[in-house]
Amino acid sequence: MKVEAHYDLLVVGGGITGAAVLHAAAERGLRALLVERGDFAGGTSSWSSKLIHGGLRYLKSGQWRLTLESVRERERLLVERPGLVEAQPFLMPMFDGESPGPATLSTGFWIADMMAGRRTSRRVDADDAAAAEPLLTRNGLRGAIAYRDGVVDDARLVLRLVFDAVKLGATALNHVEATLLEPGGRVTGARLEDRHSGERHEVTATVTVHAAGVWAGQAPGAPRLRPLRGSHLVFPQALLPLRRGLAWMHPRDRRPVFAHPWEGAVVVGTTDVDHADAEAPARVSAAEAAYLVEALRKPFPQFALRSGMAVSAYAGLRAIVVPPGRENAAPSAMARDSALWSRPGLVGITGGKLTTHRATALAVLREAARQGLRITQRPAAAAPVEGRLAGRLGADGAAWVAARPADERRPLLGTPYALAELLWSLQAEQVRGLDDLLLRRTRLGLVAADGAAALLPLLEAPCREALGWDAERWADEVARYRETWAARHAPPADNAPP
Repeated sequence: MKVEAHYDLLVVGGGITGAAVLHAAAERGLRALLVERGDFAGGTSSWSSKLIHGGLRYLKSGQWRLTLESVRERERLLVERPGLVEAQPFLMPMFDGESPGPATLSTGFWIADMMAGRRTSRRVDADDAAAAEPLLTRNGLRGAIAYRDGVVDDARLVLRLVFDAVKLGATALNHVEATLLEPGGRVTGARLEDRHSGERHEVTATVTVHAAGVWAGQAPGAPRLRPLRGSHLVFPQALLPLRRGLAWMHPRDRRPVFAHPWEGAVVVGTTDVDHADAEAPARVSAAEAAYLVEALRKPFPQFALRSGMAVSAYAGLRAIVVPPGRENAAPSAMARDSALWSRPGLVGITGGKLTTHRATALAVLREAARQGLRITQRPAAAAPVEGRLAGRLGADGAAWVAARPADERRPLLGTPYALAELLWSLQAEQVRGLDDLLLRRTRLGLVAADGAAALLPLLEAPCREALGWDAERWADEVARYRETWAARHAPPADNAPP
C-alpha cells in the first residue's frame, strides 16, 4: 500500500459517487486519495439497472430538479462517453384501460424533452409499435411512446473514472478499510488497513469525503437511511431477442418495469423492497423473481419464461434518505434525492445516482471548498475516445488489446468479451480476486452460463502469473467465486407464487 502522509482530499467509498469526486478532484490538480473496503464498484454501483435515464418517474413524483439534472446529464454522457454510454431506443407500450393514458404520458415525455433541450420521444400507433418491436403483443395495444435513453456498463463507468483519475495523478486503493480519525471533534483523515495483507497506515487530509452509499449511515452526522433492494434477472438474448428496450407498468401494482438489451443479454427489472440489514448481501428473492416473470407476461404473453431460464440474477441496494414522517411510506413512494451533509473536516454524501454522478461530485467539491479546500485549477477539456474498447478500457487499454494476437481477441462463450480484455485487467486494473475480474472488470459472470465457469481452466495460468497466486490460492479463489456466484447470482428456482 503506497500512500503519502497528507492529501488535499481523502475519499472513502469507491462507488460511482466516490469515483466521480476523485475524478473531479484530480482534474483540478488536487492531491486526492480514494479508498474502498471492497472492490471498486463492488456495491450498489455494479448492480444498477444499467441505464443512464432521464428520470421520468422523478417528474411524476414532483422532483423537477432531479428530472432536469438527469436529462441534461444523460445527454452530456452520451456525447462524452461514447463506447461506454450508448443510446438505447425504447418503447413504452400503452394498453386499453391503463392509466396513465396516452395524453398524460405524451405530456410527461414532452416536458422531459424540453428539459433535455432536444426531442427524443414521439407517440406512435399500434402498427408502428409492433413494427419497431415485433415481440410486443398486439392484445389491447393502443400505441406506444418511442423514446431514447442511455445504456451503460455501470461497473466500467466507475472504473473509467477511477483509472482516469489515477492517470491524472490521484491514488486509488481497493480492498482497504478506512477508520476515520476525529480528534477534538474534527475529522483529520483515516487509519487505513489492507484487508488482504493487514498492512496499516494513517493519512491526514484537509477534507475527507464519506461516500459509502447505503453504508454511509455509519459516518458522523449522517441522515437516517432506508436500504431498498432492486432486483434483476438477466436472460439470454436467444430467449428474448429484443430489438430495443421496453418499459411498461407492472399489471399487479402499476410500478414501472423494463427489459432491455445489454452486453449480449437482456436485463429485466426492477423491484423496490425493503432490505433490513445493509451489511447482509443483496440477493434476489424467489418472490421478486416471480414478480419480474409476472411482469414479462404483459408485453410478451407468447413466451413461457421462467426465472430458472435466466442466465443470472443480481440485486443492488439503494440508499434512500428518510425524511421525518416518511418512515412508513411505501418503498416506491420514497424520494430519490441525494443527501449532502458536513462536519468539521468531513463532507458526507449518499443517495447519488449513476446518471447524475458528475453534478453530485461538483456539489461535494463546492462544500469541501467551504471547509477550507483550496481549488485553483480548472479542468482541461478531455477529448472523447471512440469505440467500445476505448470507452470501457481507455485509450491505453484499447491499444494494448488491439495489439494482442487474434486468438486472444476472439469473443468468449458468445459474449462481447475477449481473453485480451481479461489479460489487460489482470496487469493494469488492480484485480485482487476472481470476482473482481469476472463480475466487474468484465461482466462475464452475469452474461455467460454458470458464471462463466467454463473459462476458469483458461484463466488459471494468467491469474497465477499476474497475481502471484500458487495452486492452493487459485483453488481457494475458484471455490470462493463459485460460492459467491451460486449464492448471489444463480437464478432463483421456479417455485414461487406470482
